[in-house]
Amino acid sequence: MTIPSTPRWSSSMLRRDLGARALSLASARGLLHDISPGASPVVIFGRDEHGHHGNFHPAAYATICAHPEWVRRLAKVHTASRRSRARKDWRWMELDSANSSDALLMNIFCHPGVFDGAAFAAPVASLLNIDPATQPCFGARPGVPFRRGRLDRTEIDLVLGDLFLEAKLTEHDFQTAAPSLIERYRDLEAVFDVARLPRKLVAPPPLPPNLDPDDPTVNLPTRPAKLRILGYQLIRNVLAAFASDASFCVLSDARRRDLIDLWYAVLSAVHAPGFAWRLKLLTWQELAAALPRDLQQFLEAKYGICP
Repeated sequence: MTIPSTPRWSSSMLRRDLGARALSLASARGLLHDISPGASPVVIFGRDEHGHHGNFHPAAYATICAHPEWVRRLAKVHTASRRSRARKDWRWMELDSANSSDALLMNIFCHPGVFDGAAFAAPVASLLNIDPATQPCFGARPGVPFRRGRLDRTEIDLVLGDLFLEAKLTEHDFQTAAPSLIERYRDLEAVFDVARLPRKLVAPPPLPPNLDPDDPTVNLPTRPAKLRILGYQLIRNVLAAFASDASFCVLSDARRRDLIDLWYAVLSAVHAPGFAWRLKLLTWQELAAALPRDLQQFLEAKYGICP
């Protein structure tokens, strides 16, 4: 028997699917929501007068609201924030977006069936290889050392003891950077074979339509293609884990083969003895298998994530 492979979805395909699911849930359950303007509209959920928030599992949201450090995570303003048509006193926040990977992360790790305030459920602790008594820390900034002694305070989505996790869902990529930005980091050569890091040449933008490149009277500047290193965000997070003697795990949707392939491309450049085994990949689908049934049902309906 042939087992079908996981479908390969682009970021835009997944955004459209999540948008359709969000609108269906909002309509069926009467959830407070709005739609962002622009060419790629996003469904934005909000907290209604009854204290319900459509972007969160009810039990997880109640736990978040009871935890001062976690509830502050909800206060990051959305880049498309404006006066909402749905309610005048509602200012959009990043974690209100149906596409938010941080909201997905908190839906799972703040659910009382996953973390009860004192310990993680055994299946989740075993899957992540963490102490059940570990306290989750969202948005930590452990720091990546520069060559000159300062620190890059890059944000880690979730820290569980000595495990750093980066959550991805509909993001287009892991960011790109000029080689000069990568070369600033103290431990770059200790961790990576730099020549093996994934890269691409970026062509310069097209000339204005009123310029003729063949006109000898036009003094055109030299416009070489620019080299960019792919996976800049991953590289920083790996270096942060190395500096903190920690492990690092990418949490991605199994349908996003592009993100998974890029992670493996960065991972293949790691040559630090005794460190590469600390670098991992876990899909939301694999994680879902270790979660309580009510949370599994929520993830399937809202995100299409099935164990």
